[in-house]
Amino acid sequence: MKISIGFGLAALAAVWAGTAQADNTVRVGFCAKTITSAAAPFAIANKYGWFEGFKVELVALAGSSDCVKYVGTGELPYSLPSIEPVGAFRPQGIDTKVFYTAYQGNIYDLEVPADSPVKTLKDLKGRKIGVSSMASGGALVAKAVAADLGFADDVSIIAIGEAAQAAALAKSGEVQALYLYDTQYALIQNAGVPLRKIANPEFDRFPSNGFIALSDYLAKHRAEAQALAKGYAMGTVFAIANPEAAVRINWEEFPYTKATGKDDATALSDDIKTLQARIANWKLDKAGVKRWGESSMANYQAYLDFLLKYGVFKEPVKAADVVTNDLIAGANAFDQDSVRAQAKAWKP
Repeated sequence: MKISIGFGLAALAAVWAGTAQADNTVRVGFCAKTITSAAAPFAIANKYGWFEGFKVELVALAGSSDCVKYVGTGELPYSLPSIEPVGAFRPQGIDTKVFYTAYQGNIYDLEVPADSPVKTLKDLKGRKIGVSSMASGGALVAKAVAADLGFADDVSIIAIGEAAQAAALAKSGEVQALYLYDTQYALIQNAGVPLRKIANPEFDRFPSNGFIALSDYLAKHRAEAQALAKGYAMGTVFAIANPEAAVRINWEEFPYTKATGKDDATALSDDIKTLQARIANWKLDKAGVKRWGESSMANYQAYLDFLLKYGVFKEPVKAADVVTNDLIAGANAFDQDSVRAQAKAWKP
């Protein structure tokens, strides 16, 4: 089936420019323009050879929708998007599957400047809500949240970028609320804009991002996908055990993630805060699962049903059609205690 998803020529050129690569490099879509300390599991696994024969090259994309599109066209073998566009693009013939849930907790939530008059979700009526980009999964879900509250036509969803740009627009009042994700909120607060979360307990159990591949590609490259999942799991365990080591290794492997214009102590402190925001959503108790990368099919189905109810999907999506736990046993085939000990023994 031919897939038409409206790529711009510039976007395609950017991908094609990077297709020449060493045989031992696997390119993975990172679904944000800014690659932060949250990429530490990749860096750690690269450094210690935990991907078993290859290294990962991260490709920064505007959001989860673009991550699914690039995998759908075969330009990237893997990416790490949220589930919304995985389901939304299925009717267009993009048959991708989540084979490792990386972020067990819902990384997205609504937040406002600390001194905002907005106190509850209902106070959002008539407001402007900022999302990182219109290709972000947050753009899809913000509309669903507004629909759930009964005023889908009474809020404006606006792309505000990331980090300092988003902080400036929130501080100035150009937008009155933000529908971003954990690490972006840490970056905004690092930029000096205190925020306050607007509680939405229903969303807390919904899963966020996971590794995807085309179903056909996954069947043919099972060993590679499992090595990617296992290396990422090992990097996650290491990062949780020693966040400072994780940040410093991230700087070493991906030098562009180290902030400029800050002294090392400030840069380290800010990046640890950003990493800690993501660590909270890596933890397994968020979803009530026992193994790294394991997907709670019940939580996925509840979220997919929510997205259908409020128009993100045009037809029902079954969790079993877009999520699999087939690779999870292999992804957890390592000694976690040894990885933790290695992390704690690390020295600069």
